[in-house]
Amino acid sequence: MQPILVLNQISPLGLARLPAERYRVGKDVAEPVAILLRSADLHKAAIAPSVRAIARAGAGTNNIPVDQMSARGVPVFNTPGANANAVKELVLAGMLIAARRLAPALHYVNSLDAAAADLDAQVENGKKAFAGTELAGRTLGVIGLGKIGCLVAKSALELGMNVLGYDPEITVDAAWSLPSQVKRAASVDEVLKAAHFVTLHVPLLPATRHLVAERNLALARRDAVLLNFSREGVADDRAVSAALAAGRLAAYVCDFPNAAILKRPGVIALPHLGASTQEAEDNCAVMAVDQLRDYLEHGNVVNAVNFPGVAMARESAFRVAIANANVPNMLGQISTAMAQAGLNIHNMVNKSRGEMAYTLVDVDSAVSDAVLASIAGIRGVLAVRYLPAAG
Repeated sequence: MQPILVLNQISPLGLARLPAERYRVGKDVAEPVAILLRSADLHKAAIAPSVRAIARAGAGTNNIPVDQMSARGVPVFNTPGANANAVKELVLAGMLIAARRLAPALHYVNSLDAAAADLDAQVENGKKAFAGTELAGRTLGVIGLGKIGCLVAKSALELGMNVLGYDPEITVDAAWSLPSQVKRAASVDEVLKAAHFVTLHVPLLPATRHLVAERNLALARRDAVLLNFSREGVADDRAVSAALAAGRLAAYVCDFPNAAILKRPGVIALPHLGASTQEAEDNCAVMAVDQLRDYLEHGNVVNAVNFPGVAMARESAFRVAIANANVPNMLGQISTAMAQAGLNIHNMVNKSRGEMAYTLVDVDSAVSDAVLASIAGIRGVLAVRYLPAAG
Protein backbone atom coordinates (compact mmCIF):
# COMPACT_ATOMS: atom_id res chain seq x y z
CA MET A 1 0.00 0.00 0.00
CA GLN A 2 1.50 3.31 -1.11
CA PRO A 3 1.28 6.30 1.28
CA ILE A 4 0.20 9.66 -0.19
CA LEU A 5 0.76 12.83 1.87
CA VAL A 6 -2.04 15.40 1.47
CA LEU A 7 -1.09 18.92 2.58
CA ASN A 8 -4.26 20.89 1.80
CA GLN A 9 -7.99 20.40 1.61
CA ILE A 10 -8.37 18.38 -1.59
CA SER A 11 -11.77 17.72 -3.14
CA PRO A 12 -13.17 14.34 -2.03
CA LEU A 13 -14.08 13.74 -5.67
CA GLY A 14 -10.39 13.57 -6.47
CA LEU A 15 -9.30 11.62 -3.38
CA ALA A 16 -11.94 9.00 -4.12
CA ARG A 17 -9.93 8.08 -7.22
CA LEU A 18 -7.16 6.66 -5.02
CA PRO A 19 -8.29 3.07 -4.26
CA ALA A 20 -8.11 2.27 -0.55
CA GLU A 21 -6.63 -1.14 -1.26
CA ARG A 22 -3.64 0.44 -3.02
CA TYR A 23 -3.14 3.81 -1.35
CA ARG A 24 -3.04 5.15 2.18
CA VAL A 25 -3.96 8.83 2.05
CA GLY A 26 -3.61 11.32 4.88
CA LYS A 27 -2.00 14.44 6.35
CA ASP A 28 0.34 12.55 8.67
CA VAL A 29 1.52 9.55 6.65
CA ALA A 30 5.13 8.49 7.08
CA GLU A 31 7.56 7.99 4.17
CA PRO A 32 5.11 9.10 1.45
CA VAL A 33 5.75 8.11 -2.15
CA ALA A 34 3.95 11.24 -3.32
CA ILE A 35 2.66 14.61 -2.14
CA LEU A 36 -0.72 16.01 -3.17
CA LEU A 37 -1.27 19.70 -2.40
CA ARG A 38 -2.71 23.04 -3.42
CA SER A 39 -1.10 26.11 -1.82
CA ALA A 40 1.12 24.62 0.91
CA ASP A 41 4.65 26.06 0.70
CA LEU A 42 7.26 23.33 0.25
CA HIS A 43 10.26 25.62 -0.13
CA LYS A 44 11.13 25.47 3.56
CA ALA A 45 9.78 21.97 4.14
CA ALA A 46 11.84 18.81 4.46
CA ILE A 47 10.63 16.69 1.56
CA ALA A 48 11.14 13.04 2.46
CA PRO A 49 13.61 11.01 0.37
CA SER A 50 10.77 8.53 -0.24
CA VAL A 51 8.83 11.05 -2.36
CA ARG A 52 8.72 10.04 -6.03
CA ALA A 53 6.23 12.62 -7.32
CA ILE A 54 4.46 15.84 -6.35
CA ALA A 55 1.09 16.86 -7.76
CA ARG A 56 -0.50 20.27 -7.34
CA ALA A 57 -4.26 20.65 -7.80
CA GLY A 58 -3.81 23.94 -9.63
CA ALA A 59 -1.77 25.52 -12.39
CA GLY A 60 0.99 27.44 -10.61
CA THR A 61 3.92 25.66 -8.95
CA ASN A 62 5.66 28.63 -7.30
CA ASN A 63 5.11 26.99 -3.90
CA ILE A 64 7.18 23.94 -4.89
CA PRO A 65 11.00 23.77 -5.20
CA VAL A 66 10.86 22.50 -8.76
CA ASP A 67 14.61 22.71 -9.46
CA GLN A 68 15.37 20.75 -6.30
CA MET A 69 12.89 18.07 -7.31
CA SER A 70 14.33 17.89 -10.82
CA ALA A 71 17.77 17.20 -9.34
CA ARG A 72 16.22 14.28 -7.47
CA GLY A 73 14.41 12.95 -10.54
CA VAL A 74 11.00 13.81 -9.08
CA PRO A 75 8.32 15.11 -11.47
CA VAL A 76 6.12 18.01 -10.37
CA PHE A 77 2.63 17.79 -11.87
CA ASN A 78 0.10 20.59 -12.24
CA THR A 79 -3.38 20.85 -13.71
CA PRO A 80 -3.39 23.41 -16.53
CA GLY A 81 -6.86 24.23 -17.76
CA ALA A 82 -8.75 22.48 -14.97
CA ASN A 83 -9.76 25.78 -13.40
CA ALA A 84 -9.81 27.75 -16.66
CA ASN A 85 -13.55 28.33 -16.80
CA ALA A 86 -13.66 29.59 -13.21
CA VAL A 87 -10.86 32.10 -13.87
CA LYS A 88 -12.40 33.16 -17.19
CA GLU A 89 -15.71 33.96 -15.50
CA LEU A 90 -13.95 35.98 -12.80
CA VAL A 91 -12.03 37.98 -15.43
CA LEU A 92 -15.31 38.81 -17.15
CA ALA A 93 -16.79 39.80 -13.79
CA GLY A 94 -13.75 41.99 -13.14
CA MET A 95 -14.20 43.81 -16.43
CA LEU A 96 -17.88 44.41 -15.68
CA ILE A 97 -17.16 45.57 -12.12
CA ALA A 98 -14.70 48.14 -13.48
CA ALA A 99 -16.68 49.18 -16.55
CA ARG A 100 -19.94 49.71 -14.68
CA ARG A 101 -18.26 51.06 -11.52
CA LEU A 102 -20.01 48.44 -9.45
CA ALA A 103 -17.57 48.46 -6.51
CA PRO A 104 -18.09 52.14 -5.54
CA ALA A 105 -21.78 51.86 -6.38
CA LEU A 106 -22.21 48.97 -3.95
CA HIS A 107 -20.24 50.86 -1.31
CA TYR A 108 -22.52 53.87 -1.78
CA VAL A 109 -25.72 51.83 -1.45
CA ASN A 110 -24.40 50.06 1.66
CA SER A 111 -23.72 53.46 3.24
CA LEU A 112 -27.36 54.59 2.92
CA ASP A 113 -29.71 54.68 5.90
CA ALA A 114 -32.57 52.27 5.23
CA ALA A 115 -34.83 54.32 7.50
CA ALA A 116 -34.20 57.63 5.70
CA ALA A 117 -37.38 59.28 4.46
CA ASP A 118 -35.66 60.38 1.25
CA LEU A 119 -34.02 57.01 0.52
CA ASP A 120 -35.46 56.84 -3.00
CA ALA A 121 -34.22 60.32 -3.78
CA GLN A 122 -30.74 59.49 -2.47
CA VAL A 123 -30.60 56.42 -4.69
CA GLU A 124 -31.62 58.38 -7.78
CA ASN A 125 -29.30 61.29 -7.08
CA GLY A 126 -26.38 59.07 -6.12
CA LYS A 127 -26.42 56.92 -9.24
CA LYS A 128 -25.20 59.84 -11.36
CA ALA A 129 -21.75 59.40 -9.86
CA PHE A 130 -21.48 55.81 -11.06
CA ALA A 131 -22.22 56.03 -14.77
CA GLY A 132 -20.10 53.48 -16.57
CA THR A 133 -19.27 52.21 -20.03
CA GLU A 134 -20.33 49.12 -21.99
CA LEU A 135 -17.91 46.41 -23.08
CA ALA A 136 -19.24 46.09 -26.62
CA GLY A 137 -17.02 47.92 -29.08
CA ARG A 138 -14.14 48.21 -26.62
CA THR A 139 -10.79 46.51 -27.15
CA LEU A 140 -9.55 43.81 -24.83
CA GLY A 141 -5.85 43.01 -24.82
CA VAL A 142 -5.01 39.45 -23.73
CA ILE A 143 -1.40 38.86 -22.73
CA GLY A 144 -0.86 35.11 -22.57
CA LEU A 145 -2.93 32.85 -24.81
CA GLY A 146 -3.00 29.58 -22.92
CA LYS A 147 -6.22 27.83 -21.98
CA ILE A 148 -7.53 30.70 -19.83
CA GLY A 149 -6.44 33.42 -22.22
CA CYS A 150 -8.13 31.70 -25.14
CA LEU A 151 -11.38 31.27 -23.19
CA VAL A 152 -11.34 34.93 -22.16
CA ALA A 153 -10.73 35.98 -25.76
CA LYS A 154 -13.65 33.89 -27.03
CA SER A 155 -16.03 35.23 -24.40
CA ALA A 156 -14.97 38.82 -25.08
CA LEU A 157 -15.70 38.39 -28.77
CA GLU A 158 -19.16 37.04 -27.89
CA LEU A 159 -19.73 40.21 -25.84
CA GLY A 160 -19.00 42.31 -28.91
CA MET A 161 -15.49 43.36 -27.94
CA ASN A 162 -12.46 43.60 -30.19
CA VAL A 163 -9.64 41.36 -29.01
CA LEU A 164 -5.90 41.87 -29.38
CA GLY A 165 -3.73 38.96 -28.26
CA TYR A 166 -0.03 38.59 -27.49
CA ASP A 167 1.87 35.42 -26.66
CA PRO A 168 5.35 34.71 -28.08
CA GLU A 169 5.22 31.18 -26.62
CA ILE A 170 1.79 30.20 -27.92
CA THR A 171 1.36 26.46 -28.34
CA VAL A 172 0.03 24.78 -31.46
CA ASP A 173 -3.10 23.64 -29.60
CA ALA A 174 -3.78 27.16 -28.35
CA ALA A 175 -3.26 28.62 -31.81
CA TRP A 176 -5.78 26.17 -33.26
CA SER A 177 -8.38 26.99 -30.58
CA LEU A 178 -7.98 30.76 -30.86
CA PRO A 179 -10.77 32.44 -32.88
CA SER A 180 -9.62 34.00 -36.14
CA GLN A 181 -11.12 37.35 -35.08
CA VAL A 182 -8.39 37.77 -32.46
CA LYS A 183 -5.78 40.16 -33.83
CA ARG A 184 -2.17 39.37 -33.05
CA ALA A 185 0.04 41.93 -31.33
CA ALA A 186 3.81 41.94 -31.65
CA SER A 187 4.56 43.06 -28.09
CA VAL A 188 3.18 43.88 -24.66
CA ASP A 189 3.73 47.55 -25.49
CA GLU A 190 1.46 47.28 -28.52
CA VAL A 191 -1.29 45.79 -26.37
CA LEU A 192 -0.99 48.48 -23.71
CA LYS A 193 -1.14 51.25 -26.32
CA ALA A 194 -4.30 49.96 -28.00
CA ALA A 195 -6.52 48.26 -25.40
CA HIS A 196 -9.25 49.65 -23.15
CA PHE A 197 -8.89 46.54 -20.98
CA VAL A 198 -5.69 44.49 -20.57
CA THR A 199 -5.79 41.08 -18.91
CA LEU A 200 -2.70 39.08 -17.88
CA HIS A 201 -2.54 35.30 -18.21
CA VAL A 202 1.10 34.26 -17.96
CA PRO A 203 2.99 32.23 -15.34
CA LEU A 204 5.30 34.02 -12.94
CA LEU A 205 8.82 33.38 -14.22
CA PRO A 206 11.98 35.52 -14.18
CA ALA A 207 11.08 36.64 -17.71
CA THR A 208 7.53 37.64 -16.75
CA ARG A 209 8.15 39.28 -13.38
CA HIS A 210 7.04 42.91 -13.68
CA LEU A 211 6.03 42.29 -17.28
CA VAL A 212 3.80 45.33 -16.79
CA ALA A 213 5.78 48.04 -15.05
CA GLU A 214 6.54 51.77 -15.05
CA ARG A 215 8.39 51.56 -18.36
CA ASN A 216 5.32 50.42 -20.32
CA LEU A 217 2.43 51.62 -18.14
CA ALA A 218 3.25 55.07 -19.50
CA LEU A 219 2.05 53.79 -22.89
CA ALA A 220 -1.40 52.77 -21.66
CA ARG A 221 -4.58 54.71 -22.35
CA ARG A 222 -5.68 56.92 -19.47
CA ASP A 223 -9.06 55.14 -19.48
CA ALA A 224 -7.48 51.68 -19.50
CA VAL A 225 -8.29 48.97 -16.97
CA LEU A 226 -5.57 46.46 -16.08
CA LEU A 227 -6.66 43.02 -14.85
CA ASN A 228 -4.33 40.53 -13.18
CA PHE A 229 -5.78 37.12 -12.38
CA SER A 230 -2.52 35.43 -13.26
CA ARG A 231 0.10 35.76 -10.50
CA GLU A 232 1.18 38.43 -8.08
CA GLY A 233 4.41 39.88 -9.44
CA VAL A 234 3.51 39.77 -13.12
CA ALA A 235 2.46 43.40 -12.69
CA ASP A 236 4.60 45.75 -10.63
CA ASP A 237 2.02 46.77 -8.04
CA ARG A 238 3.93 49.85 -6.90
CA ALA A 239 4.16 51.10 -10.46
CA VAL A 240 0.45 50.36 -10.98
CA SER A 241 -0.42 52.26 -7.79
CA ALA A 242 1.64 55.23 -8.97
CA ALA A 243 -0.04 55.16 -12.40
CA LEU A 244 -3.47 55.18 -10.76
CA ALA A 245 -2.54 58.08 -8.49
CA ALA A 246 -1.24 60.06 -11.46
CA GLY A 247 -4.37 59.42 -13.52
CA ARG A 248 -2.44 57.39 -16.11
CA LEU A 249 -4.59 54.31 -15.52
CA ALA A 250 -8.32 54.10 -14.78
CA ALA A 251 -8.46 50.95 -12.65
CA TYR A 252 -6.58 47.88 -11.53
CA VAL A 253 -8.54 44.68 -10.91
CA CYS A 254 -6.58 41.86 -9.34
CA ASP A 255 -6.83 38.71 -7.27
CA PHE A 256 -3.79 39.40 -5.07
CA PRO A 257 -4.25 42.07 -2.36
CA ASN A 258 -1.04 43.36 -0.81
CA ALA A 259 0.24 46.41 1.05
CA ALA A 260 1.21 48.23 -2.16
CA ILE A 261 -2.34 48.36 -3.50
CA LEU A 262 -4.73 47.67 -0.63
CA LYS A 263 -7.41 50.37 -0.27
CA ARG A 264 -5.80 52.51 -2.97
CA PRO A 265 -8.22 54.52 -5.15
CA GLY A 266 -8.89 52.72 -8.42
CA VAL A 267 -7.94 49.29 -7.09
CA ILE A 268 -10.48 46.47 -7.04
CA ALA A 269 -8.78 43.63 -5.17
CA LEU A 270 -10.33 40.21 -4.61
CA PRO A 271 -9.11 37.61 -2.08
CA HIS A 272 -7.58 35.12 -4.56
CA LEU A 273 -10.90 33.82 -5.83
CA GLY A 274 -9.71 32.70 -9.28
CA ALA A 275 -10.20 28.98 -8.80
CA SER A 276 -12.54 29.21 -5.81
CA THR A 277 -15.50 27.35 -7.23
CA GLN A 278 -16.54 23.84 -6.34
CA GLU A 279 -16.36 22.86 -9.99
CA ALA A 280 -12.78 24.09 -10.35
CA GLU A 281 -11.66 22.40 -7.12
CA ASP A 282 -13.22 19.13 -8.26
CA ASN A 283 -11.68 19.37 -11.73
CA CYS A 284 -8.21 20.18 -10.38
CA ALA A 285 -8.30 17.38 -7.80
CA VAL A 286 -9.48 14.76 -10.29
CA MET A 287 -6.87 15.79 -12.85
CA ALA A 288 -4.04 15.89 -10.30
CA VAL A 289 -4.91 12.48 -8.84
CA ASP A 290 -5.31 10.82 -12.24
CA GLN A 291 -1.92 12.11 -13.38
CA LEU A 292 -0.30 11.04 -10.12
CA ARG A 293 -1.74 7.52 -10.32
CA ASP A 294 -0.73 7.14 -13.96
CA TYR A 295 2.83 8.01 -13.00
CA LEU A 296 3.02 5.89 -9.87
CA GLU A 297 1.47 2.83 -11.49
CA HIS A 298 2.64 3.06 -15.11
CA GLY A 299 5.37 5.68 -15.21
CA ASN A 300 3.50 7.88 -17.68
CA VAL A 301 4.15 11.62 -17.43
CA VAL A 302 1.36 14.05 -18.30
CA ASN A 303 1.49 17.76 -17.37
CA ALA A 304 4.73 17.76 -15.42
CA VAL A 305 6.37 21.19 -15.34
CA ASN A 306 9.89 19.76 -15.16
CA PHE A 307 9.73 16.48 -17.14
CA PRO A 308 9.05 15.75 -20.79
CA GLY A 309 5.65 14.31 -21.56
CA VAL A 310 5.97 10.55 -21.96
CA ALA A 311 3.18 7.98 -22.32
CA MET A 312 3.54 4.39 -23.46
CA ALA A 313 0.84 1.74 -23.62
CA ARG A 314 1.60 -1.36 -21.56
CA GLU A 315 2.89 -4.20 -23.72
CA SER A 316 4.51 -6.11 -20.89
CA ALA A 317 3.93 -6.75 -17.22
CA PHE A 318 7.49 -5.61 -16.48
CA ARG A 319 8.31 -1.92 -16.78
CA VAL A 320 11.23 0.23 -15.68
CA ALA A 321 11.03 4.04 -15.47
CA ILE A 322 14.25 6.06 -15.49
CA ALA A 323 14.75 9.79 -14.92
CA ASN A 324 18.14 11.04 -15.98
CA ALA A 325 20.18 14.00 -17.06
CA ASN A 326 19.94 14.66 -20.78
CA VAL A 327 23.44 13.47 -21.70
CA PRO A 328 24.86 11.40 -24.61
CA ASN A 329 24.81 7.59 -24.65
CA MET A 330 22.33 7.22 -21.80
CA LEU A 331 20.05 4.90 -23.78
CA GLY A 332 23.04 2.83 -24.84
CA GLN A 333 24.14 2.33 -21.25
CA ILE A 334 20.62 1.45 -20.09
CA SER A 335 20.20 -1.04 -22.94
CA THR A 336 23.60 -2.57 -22.20
CA ALA A 337 22.79 -3.04 -18.52
CA MET A 338 19.58 -4.87 -19.44
CA ALA A 339 21.21 -6.96 -22.16
CA GLN A 340 23.97 -8.08 -19.82
CA ALA A 341 21.25 -9.31 -17.43
CA GLY A 342 19.60 -11.30 -20.21
CA LEU A 343 16.58 -9.01 -20.45
CA ASN A 344 14.86 -8.55 -23.80
CA ILE A 345 13.56 -5.02 -24.40
CA HIS A 346 10.02 -5.25 -25.73
CA ASN A 347 9.39 -1.53 -26.13
CA MET A 348 11.11 1.71 -25.17
CA VAL A 349 10.28 5.42 -25.24
CA ASN A 350 12.75 8.19 -24.42
CA LYS A 351 12.14 11.92 -24.48
CA SER A 352 14.00 14.95 -23.22
CA ARG A 353 13.12 18.45 -22.04
CA GLY A 354 16.01 20.79 -21.53
CA GLU A 355 18.45 19.14 -19.15
CA MET A 356 15.96 16.45 -18.12
CA ALA A 357 15.31 13.16 -19.92
CA TYR A 358 12.93 10.33 -19.12
CA THR A 359 12.78 6.74 -20.34
CA LEU A 360 10.18 4.01 -20.12
CA VAL A 361 11.26 0.46 -20.89
CA ASP A 362 9.02 -2.61 -21.14
CA VAL A 363 10.90 -5.92 -20.92
CA ASP A 364 9.72 -9.50 -21.37
CA SER A 365 10.68 -10.84 -17.94
CA ALA A 366 11.04 -9.78 -14.33
CA VAL A 367 13.77 -7.28 -13.42
CA SER A 368 16.02 -8.03 -10.47
CA ASP A 369 17.18 -5.60 -7.81
CA ALA A 370 20.71 -6.07 -9.12
CA VAL A 371 19.74 -4.77 -12.57
CA LEU A 372 17.95 -1.79 -11.05
CA ALA A 373 21.02 -1.03 -8.95
CA SER A 374 23.22 -1.28 -12.05
CA ILE A 375 21.06 1.24 -13.92
CA ALA A 376 20.90 3.53 -10.88
CA GLY A 377 24.70 3.52 -10.81
CA ILE A 378 25.01 4.94 -14.32
CA ARG A 379 26.42 8.44 -14.20
CA GLY A 380 23.58 10.92 -14.80
CA VAL A 381 20.72 8.65 -13.70
CA LEU A 382 18.60 10.48 -11.12
CA ALA A 383 15.90 7.96 -10.24
CA VAL A 384 14.93 4.41 -11.21
CA ARG A 385 11.59 2.75 -10.51
CA TYR A 386 10.43 -0.79 -11.22
CA LEU A 387 6.74 -0.93 -12.14
CA PRO A 388 5.50 -4.50 -12.53
CA ALA A 389 1.86 -4.67 -13.53
CA ALA A 390 -0.52 -5.19 -10.64
CA GLY A 391 -1.57 -8.79 -10.36
